[in-house]
Amino acid sequence: MLFFLFVLCLIVGIVMLGSPEIKKNPQGKLIPFGVIFLSFIFLVASMVRLIPPGNVGVVIVFGKVQETTLKNGLHLVNPFASIEKMSIRTESYTMSGMISEGQVRGDDAIQALTSEGLMVRLDVTVWYKLMPEGAAEVYNTLGTQYVDKIVRPAARTSIRNIISSYKVEDIYTQNRESVSIQISENLRNAVKDRKVEIERVLLRDVKLPDKVQNEINAKMAAKQEAEKMEFVLDKEKREAERKALEAQGISDANKIIAKSLSGSYLQWYYIKTLQQLVNSPNNTVIVTPFDQKLTPLLNIPAGGK
Repeated sequence: MLFFLFVLCLIVGIVMLGSPEIKKNPQGKLIPFGVIFLSFIFLVASMVRLIPPGNVGVVIVFGKVQETTLKNGLHLVNPFASIEKMSIRTESYTMSGMISEGQVRGDDAIQALTSEGLMVRLDVTVWYKLMPEGAAEVYNTLGTQYVDKIVRPAARTSIRNIISSYKVEDIYTQNRESVSIQISENLRNAVKDRKVEIERVLLRDVKLPDKVQNEINAKMAAKQEAEKMEFVLDKEKREAERKALEAQGISDANKIIAKSLSGSYLQWYYIKTLQQLVNSPNNTVIVTPFDQKLTPLLNIPAGGK
């Protein structure tokens, strides 16, 4: 548009300079010169192109795609060139069974067979981005709809290939992350020559046949119950071991004490106990057993009865 205005203003200015009225009036030449100057302003403006952040510009001159792409920022380009902006940011492509979700309206979930021959439905999101250095090649060979032509079919193929080597239980439970990593790697290799980088494939939801779903739920419930019972038994076993060790310790302590209790020690301990009772302010009469081997030492307070 700007280049068209440049050409139009330039032609108008040249025509005005050649008109007889302008030639007769020297001061009138200012108008055509002003128009010509304005045309050159349009020319410069038509050469300035802005590439927004997160994009590159593919330059097309007379229908031919140039190898060099423009980075984000201001650029001076051939006024005859057109610029196709292409995003190099991380984008997502979702294939889902939800009608209002994903790039394709309606049920777009992926159906795949497991190693047992069971059909599963998968909701998947692919994170990808266009390589900046390959933007011109992608535009020249695939156009701006390269996602529908490359990413979507390659993703569906990779998913089906990887799922076919796994059992339903692996996909539905603890190995889902491992499956996702393998699909990502497989898809990455499939499109690496197409200048598209695959960052990750997310298995967002796995839907199984109702019969298989019920069997897996029952199996998981039984497994959790077994693990709970094993925990209880292990706890009881540890408690029994603790009590056995405690009893053994008490028995050993008693044996040691019994060996150390000699007759002389018991007599001495008995006398010490009597002395404490005698010296107690609450006792005035003390009755003690008597034998020939023990002579108690009593200290009856004076005036006691």
